[in-house]
Amino acid sequence: MLGLVAATSLSLALAACGQQEEGSGDEGEESYDWKFVTEEVEGQVQYEYAEEFADRMDEKSDGQVNIEVYKFGGLGSETDQVEQLESGTVEMAVMSPGFTGNMVNEGQIFALHFLLPDSVEATQNILNDSEALNTDLREQYEEHSITPLSYWTEGAMQWTSSSEISEPADFEGFKMRTQDSPLILESYEAYGADPTPMSWSELYTSLERGTVDGQENPIFFIGDASFHEVQDYMTISNHNNYVAMTTVNTDWYDDLPEEMQEMLDETTQEMQEWAFDEQDAQNEEWLETIENDDENATEIIELDEEQRDAFREKAEPVRDYYREEISTVDGEILDKLIEEIEEMEE
Repeated sequence: MLGLVAATSLSLALAACGQQEEGSGDEGEESYDWKFVTEEVEGQVQYEYAEEFADRMDEKSDGQVNIEVYKFGGLGSETDQVEQLESGTVEMAVMSPGFTGNMVNEGQIFALHFLLPDSVEATQNILNDSEALNTDLREQYEEHSITPLSYWTEGAMQWTSSSEISEPADFEGFKMRTQDSPLILESYEAYGADPTPMSWSELYTSLERGTVDGQENPIFFIGDASFHEVQDYMTISNHNNYVAMTTVNTDWYDDLPEEMQEMLDETTQEMQEWAFDEQDAQNEEWLETIENDDENATEIIELDEEQRDAFREKAEPVRDYYREEISTVDGEILDKLIEEIEEMEE
């Protein structure tokens, strides 16, 4: 038993600390009840991550910590969840920086195409070790009462579409579903596309009806959400990585007893390897499933390096747009991150 010290009880629904009640652990001990929201559903990487995180915290605390995991939609949309974490209505969240882009400008850095290494493993190493992200960007989020405890990849991003995409010209007039991030919009406008912000809860129907022509996601998400069933093509572009953040409400986290903070931090670090293995397995399995789905035949186009370079050439000037129009620190975090990536790849 860790002999954890109880934190302050909730008195209001929006209080920053989770409820504590007696009786959930051993007799006479107080317990911690926290809410953990995700942007995905059962079986998908974020949700399974949160469930595993909750199980580990329960075991380490001998039952004193009870984390209730919410699938996407359980407490609202992606933007609702950001607001809930910021206000302290929920204590923990796995969230995508793309849905915080109108709040933390620097978080849009992950929308830059062809910035992170081509290797998913190398990308995860950068996410683990980058000072630009884990110190500088974290401080930006903490100004809004959100603390990113870690960043991790859910795999390389691919395009699905109603028409073939193999060169930038194929995006001309193409209605591309995106997250609501100014930099993501700019990234697709650079290809000549017509970007359309939309929650993923609306996406399947919108693809089926032709409201939008395509979307981007890791392969596991494309398959599990059945987007390939209503799209004719999937382009293996590896133009970006889908980055998730394990986040907590800052005030709530800072008010936790030191032992509890250490337990959270330790579990977060343990989960980095778990998340990488989980996304890797899911992406491989779903690629095989999509390739062999005769009923919903999806043509798979794998871009070669020359084709990727054509997209890269269009995408790289967007970095200047980020520095000049998005960043509040003149691109300092981006420039430091680029240096870190270059040093790692030497």
